[in-house]
Amino acid sequence: MENINKDFLSFVRITPGEIQLNDDRIKKKWNVKIDAFFLSRHLVTQKLYFDVTGAQPSSFKGANRPVENVSWIEAVTFCNKISLLEGLNPCYTILDDERIDFDHTQNGYRLPTEAEWQYACQVNSSAIRYGKLNEIAWYKENSKNSTHDVGLKQPNKWGLYDMLGNVWEWCSDVYDETVYGSYRIFRGGGWADEERGVMATNRRRSHPNAFRIDDLGFRIAKNID
Repeated sequence: MENINKDFLSFVRITPGEIQLNDDRIKKKWNVKIDAFFLSRHLVTQKLYFDVTGAQPSSFKGANRPVENVSWIEAVTFCNKISLLEGLNPCYTILDDERIDFDHTQNGYRLPTEAEWQYACQVNSSAIRYGKLNEIAWYKENSKNSTHDVGLKQPNKWGLYDMLGNVWEWCSDVYDETVYGSYRIFRGGGWADEERGVMATNRRRSHPNAFRIDDLGFRIAKNID
């Protein structure tokens, strides 16, 4: 990957396990088995996003700040582009602005599923946070109404930074197709959220193509070959 700044593109191997997800809206809980996978240690930075796509969408400028103001479609397009740059097979086939085929078996980069995301955030526990909030996350009380460079707060026990706070993170999953159509899930809380909103268990969703906001970005995952 010539000319690609990979300073913040390192990965943590997440071990297999199981996670329980909960949807308060429909009062439903379900268990998901997790296979081993790789998850990026950091959020995708503005520098990395620019190196791969040539775009600079973020409201809060800074090479090592997380990229934000990206739609779900733009996030998976990034995954496809960086996969091709490394000679890997893309996981997404984009049919149109709302219809995307996701092949979880390919060796390219992808967004984590929401089960993978929560499992990686909680590190084999049921805790809503992996430490004292002020020490692990940028949120409304300490962010000064802005994003911050990735990796400045304490990581969780797997060495993952900014899993909570700074920016929310897109996940691969459709939220509830029968009610919300193609809406996709995002997790983790952001710089503008109150303490009660920055938890490993919080689930939000929005349109995959039309929704962009200055506290929503992403990190990338990869299958273990």
